[in-house]
Amino acid sequence: MRYKLTFVVGLALGYVLGTRAGRERYEQLKKSARQVAQNPAVRNTAESAAQQGREFAGKAYHVVSDKVGDRVPDSVAQRVRSLRERNTNGAAEDDWGTSDT
Repeated sequence: MRYKLTFVVGLALGYVLGTRAGRERYEQLKKSARQVAQNPAVRNTAESAAQQGREFAGKAYHVVSDKVGDRVPDSVAQRVRSLRERNTNGAAEDDWGTSDT
């Protein structure tokens, strides 16, 4: 019985210490990630990558639509049109909260 009690106390102590250390490390990682995300150089790079992705997607859409023609279902074509209109209006904000894309 004494060994079981010692084991349970050790297990509880290990759990408490482990969760406290784990939480502190989580908070450190979260703080570091926030600092990186708020860095202007990172934000500009991410935005330029997103812009290039949109340009490549637009080119790919035209190439595919030329080759596929009318075989694309209307629901898919309408969804693509609505997404393109939303991105070209300039009114929709991106993930970074800017509207100058």
